[in-house]
Amino acid sequence: MSALLPVADTAQVRRYARDLFRRNPRVLGITVGLHALAALAGLVGPRLLGELVESIQHGRGTGTIDRLAGFIAGFVVLQAVLIRFAYLASARLGERVLAGLREEFVERVLALPLSTVERAGSGDLLTRTTRDVDALSRCVRLAVPETMIAMIVGILVVGATIAVSPVLALPLLVAVPILVFGTRWYLKRAPEGYLKQNATYSMITDGLAETVEGARTVDALRRRRQRIDRTDTDLRRSYLAEKYTLFLRTVWFPMVELSWVLPVVATLLVGGALYLRGTVTLGQLTAAVIYAQMLVDPVDRLLSWVDELQIGGASLARLLGVAEGETEPRAAEARAAEARAAEARAAEARAAEARAVPAPAGTGIEVRGVHFAYVAGREVLHGIDLTLRPGERLAVVGPSGAGKSTLGRLLAGVHQPTTGTITVGGVPLGDLPLARLRTEVALVSQEHHVFIGSVQDNVAMVRPGAGETEVRAALAAVNALDWALALPGGLATEVGAGGHPLSSAQAQQIALARLVLADPHTLVLDEATSLLDPRAARDLERSLAAVLHGRTVVAIAHRLFSAHDADRVAVVEDGRITELGSHDELVAANGPYAALWRSWHGERTPEPPPVPETAEAPKVLDDPMTDYKGARAGR
Repeated sequence: MSALLPVADTAQVRRYARDLFRRNPRVLGITVGLHALAALAGLVGPRLLGELVESIQHGRGTGTIDRLAGFIAGFVVLQAVLIRFAYLASARLGERVLAGLREEFVERVLALPLSTVERAGSGDLLTRTTRDVDALSRCVRLAVPETMIAMIVGILVVGATIAVSPVLALPLLVAVPILVFGTRWYLKRAPEGYLKQNATYSMITDGLAETVEGARTVDALRRRRQRIDRTDTDLRRSYLAEKYTLFLRTVWFPMVELSWVLPVVATLLVGGALYLRGTVTLGQLTAAVIYAQMLVDPVDRLLSWVDELQIGGASLARLLGVAEGETEPRAAEARAAEARAAEARAAEARAAEARAVPAPAGTGIEVRGVHFAYVAGREVLHGIDLTLRPGERLAVVGPSGAGKSTLGRLLAGVHQPTTGTITVGGVPLGDLPLARLRTEVALVSQEHHVFIGSVQDNVAMVRPGAGETEVRAALAAVNALDWALALPGGLATEVGAGGHPLSSAQAQQIALARLVLADPHTLVLDEATSLLDPRAARDLERSLAAVLHGRTVVAIAHRLFSAHDADRVAVVEDGRITELGSHDELVAANGPYAALWRSWHGERTPEPPPVPETAEAPKVLDDPMTDYKGARAGR
C-alpha cells in the first residue's frame, strides 16, 4: 500500500483561508456590506410590527396603521432586493476564491518532485484532485457565505432585541450553555474524523487504480480474490470512518435543535410575565418574540454549515498537505511561493531566487561519493563516482535491480543524493530551479504520456512558442514524421484520451520528439526505446545520435547495441560501478561486461586469458562479477 501524502495542520489551514479572502478585499467588503444592509432591513419589520400592535391596542387612527403597514411592506421588498444582490456578491466572492485556490493547487501538484508522487501513488493524489477539490468547492461557494450571513444576521438580531428591551434579551442566553458545550464537543472530534474519512477514500481509489492498471497481471496470476478482499477491507474502513462522523452529527444536531427552540419559549414566558407586571409593553413583547423566532434561522444556518466547514477544512488540509510532502531542496522554493499573497510578488521572488543561483560554468557533470536510499537504512547506491565528459555517450548496463534507473534519476535531478554531490558546471543539481534544471538535463524513461490535444501541441508543450517547422524536424529526428502526417488531421489530429488512438511505440516517439525540441545539453534515456522492436529501436537510436551530436547522452538499457555504439560503458552491480571503459576495452578484459556481451550473442563464456604484465587493463572498480545469470547456461 502506498504511503499517503501528509496533511496540513489547523494553523496552516486557518492562515491560508484568511489569506484567500484577504486577496479580494473589495468584493469581500461589498458582500459583507450588502448582507448587513439586508439584515438591517429585515430587522425593521418586527419593530414596526410591534408599533402596529400598540397602535391597534390604543385605538390610533387608520392612517397611522396604514402608514406602518406600508413601511413594513416597503422594508420587506427592500430586504428581498438586498438579499438578491448580497447572494450574487457572495457567489462572485466564492468563485474568485475557489478559482485562486484551484490554480494554486495545480501549481503545487505540478511542482511536486517525481519521487514524492511515486511514493504516494496515484490513488491519494487522484482523490485529492477530485473529491477533496469538489468538497472544498461546495464549502467555499456555499458554506462560507452562508456562515458569514448567519453570523451577521445573528449579531444584528441580538442587537435589535437589546435595543427593544435589554430585559427581554436575557432569555436568549438560555441556549448558550447548550450551544457552547455541544459545539465544543463536536469540534474537538470532527476534524480528525473527517480527515480519517477522506483518507479512507484515498485508500479505496488507490486500490481500485492498482487493480485496473494491473488487470492483466491480476488475471494471469489469479489474484482476483486477493484484490476483491483488498477492496472489501478498504470499504470496511471507509464505512467505519463515515459511521463515526455520522455518530457525531446524530449527537450534535439534536442539541442544536433544542438550543434554538428554548429561547423562543423562554422569551414568551419571561416576556408574558413582565407584560402582566407592566414592565414591558405589548409592542416590545411582540418585537422580542419575533426577534427570538428570527434568531432560529441564522443559528440553524450557522450550526448546520459548521459541519460542512469541517468537511471543507479537512479537504483544504489535504490539499495544502500536498506541498508538505516535498523533501528535495526545491520544496522550500515551492512553499515560499505559496506564502506570498500576490502572484506578481511571488513571480518576482522566484525570479530573484533563480538569479541568486550561479549559472553552471560548463556542461560537465560530476558525481562524487554518492549514496542514495529510498528508505532510511536500505541504500540502493553505494559510493558512486563518475565524470560525464561533455558530448560523450555513456551506456549504463547491468542486471535488473542493480540501481541503473536510480542512477539515471539522480543524474536527471529527479532524486537528490542521500550523501555525496552531483554537480553540473560546478553547481549542485539540487540548487537549480526546476525550470533551469530541465534546460540542463532531461530524462526520458520507459513511462510516457500522450496529453489530450493535437500532435503538434503534444510535441511543442516543452517549448510553447515552437512553430510547425520545428515540430516537424523533431518528429523527423525520431522517425515519427511519416506516420504523424498520415493521421486523419496530420499534426492537428487530436490524440490522448478520447482522441485518435496511438500505439505504445508511437506514444514513445512523441515523448522522444519532445526531448529533441527541449534541446538540453545532457540527456538521460532510461530504456527510452524499450517499446520498439529491436530493429526500429536501433534505427531510432541512430537517428537520435545524429540529431543529438555534441550533447552528453546517458543511455540506460539492456539492449547491448546501445553499449556497443557508446563512447564508454559503465557496468552497475549491487549499487556500484564495477567496470568503466569502452566496449572493446571491457570485452578484452573478460569481466562482467564481456560475460553479458557473450550472453547477448548466445555464446558460452570461455576461460579468461592471462593478462600480460605489460598490458594496460581497463579501469575496473571493486570486485566485478565473473558471470551473469544465464551466461553459464550458454544463453
